[in-house]
Amino acid sequence: MPLRRRSFVGASAVTGAALAVGAAAPAAAQAGQAAQADRGKGRGPKRYAFTVMGTTDLHGNVFNWDYFTDKEFDDKAHNDVGLAKISTLVNKVREEKGRRNTLLIDAGDTIQGTQLSYYYAKVDPITAQAGPVHPMAQAMNAIGYDAAALGNHEFNYGIEVLRKFEEQCAFPLLGANALDAKSLRPAFAPYSMHRLRTPHGRDVKVAVLGLTNPGIALWDKANVQGKMVFPGLEEQAAKWVPKLRSMGADVVIVSAHSGSSGTSSYGDQLPYIENAAALVAEQVPGIDAILVGHAHTEIPEYKVANKETGQEVVLSEPLKWGQRLTLFDFELVWSKGRWTVEKVAAKVLNSNEVAEDPKITKLLGDEHEKVVAYVNQVIGTSTQAMSAAEGPFKDVALIDLISHVQAETVKAALAGGAHAALPVLSQASCFSRTAGIPAGEVTIRDAAGLYPFENTLEARLITGAQLKDYLEYSARYYVQTPAGAPVDPAKLTNAENIPDYNYDAVYGVTYEIDIAQPSGSRIKNLSFEGKPLDPAAQFVLAVNNYRASGGGNFPHVPKAQQVWANSDEIRNTIIQWVQARGTVDPAVFARVDWKLTRDGVPVF
Repeated sequence: MPLRRRSFVGASAVTGAALAVGAAAPAAAQAGQAAQADRGKGRGPKRYAFTVMGTTDLHGNVFNWDYFTDKEFDDKAHNDVGLAKISTLVNKVREEKGRRNTLLIDAGDTIQGTQLSYYYAKVDPITAQAGPVHPMAQAMNAIGYDAAALGNHEFNYGIEVLRKFEEQCAFPLLGANALDAKSLRPAFAPYSMHRLRTPHGRDVKVAVLGLTNPGIALWDKANVQGKMVFPGLEEQAAKWVPKLRSMGADVVIVSAHSGSSGTSSYGDQLPYIENAAALVAEQVPGIDAILVGHAHTEIPEYKVANKETGQEVVLSEPLKWGQRLTLFDFELVWSKGRWTVEKVAAKVLNSNEVAEDPKITKLLGDEHEKVVAYVNQVIGTSTQAMSAAEGPFKDVALIDLISHVQAETVKAALAGGAHAALPVLSQASCFSRTAGIPAGEVTIRDAAGLYPFENTLEARLITGAQLKDYLEYSARYYVQTPAGAPVDPAKLTNAENIPDYNYDAVYGVTYEIDIAQPSGSRIKNLSFEGKPLDPAAQFVLAVNNYRASGGGNFPHVPKAQQVWANSDEIRNTIIQWVQARGTVDPAVFARVDWKLTRDGVPVF
């Protein structure tokens, strides 16, 4: 589908103005009259307060439901998820503040993450002729979003799906740093402008600037290469914020699909920072607040001083999947013929404190039931139950299944070719500690639950020496634990805040990870077919596209020669493998390739 730009700027301004007028109520009119009376009596300057609500990383969650477990969502903290819960919170805030005194925005990663969103991208796609309206578009339209930034996962299903979703949204998708590769002009609306009517006769103009993640160029290279480019957030913010101020914006808010840590997971693969929100606040004058996304962390309020002006910029990141709703409360004062921001404060509301909005659950009840029926289709049987619970610290059969399917797929693809004789290794991560396959019937949701991401499969050439470097890097995931010290599995993993999905086990070689040793010196007894691994030996590594593109900043693989790639999701490959064989038998693929040790003694 050719790129096309949609002009939301004027439409958003009109919509914002219409919202302000339409929401005016007798109480507001009385407040305006009282304020005017106060001014006539010299009771101080004109003031106005409004609230911007924000969500991020919704990842296809409408209902408080886990499609992989087929029951209501729950976690250790008893969080709830979904737009139906967010809608209730939004309604409460609008009732308290007055709808005309609020805006609702999002910071991206909307259309990927649940089987609900997958179903309407792949099984019953919104791009089909007379196809359905995406459930996320339906829900967000019904709730009344004013704008949303693009997330990197918006590009997972290709530009055609994203453009169709954009078309179905009644609000703009913003991406000031998502540029057409040829013209270098914005491929999406960079910003939206909203007018809030005050009781004082002078509207407040609020600009929302959308910024997305430069990592898209790597993570979704297959979908965007030659079509779009994604320069750094700081660079594009520095370009657009002064423009928005010159257009009369009284308030500038950035909706950034970028964390606040200043780090990147793709190393030197791109010259831009992945998690740049705090750097934007620090380096670009004229920003009042930033809605932060991408990092899946909860930051109720975080203040960053701009280096040039000293102005405090307020950042907030609500927890993923609709677990939290950010509130930015702005207080403005009329001074020298314009509105000036006097104070900004932020906090988050917890969606587990409210019920789902029946308007949203009723609106999408049919779609929900379709997806529940789809994921519960039986595709095979398993000879025994398998669990991922211990996968982060033990070589378990369930993770071996992922690697085995990947290795078989790559071997079949390379058969008869120049690399057919090379041994195939495979990497896999424990994406979900709650994933499992039961004994007996295996459903689509069981198989899909092993791989909740839309990653695709590649094959890259590596040497034995490179593999050892790769494994050493992966082993940073473990907390250094001296020999003889007690081992608590709950405290053993995620060193340096490394998430489970950035710890790889490699299938096809055997090795030990000595957690008593410092990072970089942990891989011991690395062997292939019972012999010490030859550093010069060549292997084919079956690897997901996220890792191959630099995700996690693992060494060597991003620059390694690609000998094969597949466009289908690994999740689908697993489902098809189970369907083709009918029976899942761990005796076929399960083996202990790696184990944790201390001074040669196994930990478990």
